[in-house]
Amino acid sequence: MQAPLPWIEVCKNAPYFATESGNSWTPIGQNDAITWPELRGLYKRRNVAKVEAYLRTLSEHGITCLRLMLEYSQKSHRDFERPAGCFRPEMVQLWDDLFSLCDKNRLRILLTPFDTYWMWVKWKHHPYNEKNSGPCPDRASLLLSRGAREAMKRRLRFVCERWSCSGALFGWDLWNEIHPSYAENSADCFDSFIAELSDCVRSREQELYGRSHPQTVSVFGPHMVLDQRIPNSVFRHPSLDFASTHFYEEGTIDDPKDTVAPAISTGKLMREALAEVHDSRPFMDSEHGPIHTYKDHHKTLPEPFDDEYFRHIQWAHFCAGGAGGGMRWPNRNPHSLTKGMRNAQDSLARFAPLIDWVGFRRRNWNDEVNVCPPEVKAVACGDGRQAVVWLIRTDRIRRDGMLRRDVKPVPVTLSLPLLEPGTYRITGWDTREGQVLAEYSVTLCASGTHIGPVPVAADLALAVRRHS
Repeated sequence: MQAPLPWIEVCKNAPYFATESGNSWTPIGQNDAITWPELRGLYKRRNVAKVEAYLRTLSEHGITCLRLMLEYSQKSHRDFERPAGCFRPEMVQLWDDLFSLCDKNRLRILLTPFDTYWMWVKWKHHPYNEKNSGPCPDRASLLLSRGAREAMKRRLRFVCERWSCSGALFGWDLWNEIHPSYAENSADCFDSFIAELSDCVRSREQELYGRSHPQTVSVFGPHMVLDQRIPNSVFRHPSLDFASTHFYEEGTIDDPKDTVAPAISTGKLMREALAEVHDSRPFMDSEHGPIHTYKDHHKTLPEPFDDEYFRHIQWAHFCAGGAGGGMRWPNRNPHSLTKGMRNAQDSLARFAPLIDWVGFRRRNWNDEVNVCPPEVKAVACGDGRQAVVWLIRTDRIRRDGMLRRDVKPVPVTLSLPLLEPGTYRITGWDTREGQVLAEYSVTLCASGTHIGPVPVAADLALAVRRHS
């Protein structure tokens, strides 16, 4: 009989995650939804076998985590409650089955209890609306209404009692994309709101199981500038265990014209985000993708382009210091990741064991790494004994926005000035093929010693680890 999945916790001495037994665990996955093609068969058990085959395929490709909303309120028949306080048997059965299947296939769920986008857009139909016998008179007071908060906590306690016993629950995104519009255009209540929901979940889990799952609250990244209290709540709230934002930078990530600029922007956004985290909690982007291209221009990116765009963003996020490769919102028609994206996730999963994450006290090194020639850019993080580096060429972009791969590799030298002197194992990784290109040792006699030359045709990842 297969042992149940161990719970996930934040590493004691590093900004990453581990199992309760101390083994490194990396969140590799994407956003999914109970109404999208691969999971919709769970509703009323219409096609459970198809869903299980899908989850098995994910596990076989190194995917460890899905970010999911408990309900998907685009249509009322996927509301978790109707009316408020009445948990629909069909939805409870769906989640019973999904947690069981995830446990069986060694997958975990980052769970957010409300689909806040469709809750806002379809407010007149939502069961929390006072006009539908709900507790809240106006969507603009959702975070302020005492009745709404009590209803939210009732839902959270139900989930804790039903599914928090499972190691298939990675953690909680207590509120998806927290925003002043839910609180009469003010962030005044954010800290108290987060504290109240966090305490509700943590105290109930502690009471039932003697421990609790990691918690975060997410935000639409471009909206953090609306109020300085937003990043303070998201990045530094004392009740939260890890930080997460949604990387939808305008003009690069949200509407890409090539596959290089979005990745460089991801590296920049990662450095900015890590500077906002003042302790050792992990950080991850829990949503990104070509939302403007898809939602406003009504276009799905060509698959080869999208595969490369996805892969480049993933490695920039990971090597800049993020926990995992970030979590794509598909923004494709239909909302499904491609085979190429699955292969990219598999490549990342097979690279991850090259680093000792539970002892990796990384700092972002984007600006500290010296690279020659200058047309090769580096995204990197490290501490005194380990580093991960992603190198990408910026001088070989085709007219279709993708990188040329039929060019002679350029020899690249780089220095990692914050590594301690010693002997290091360096592994060069082909991110597209998911395999080792070269492995060798180098002795650094002093900080700043150059490494290389390393041949780079398009992009390349490096794992740098000091010998014991």
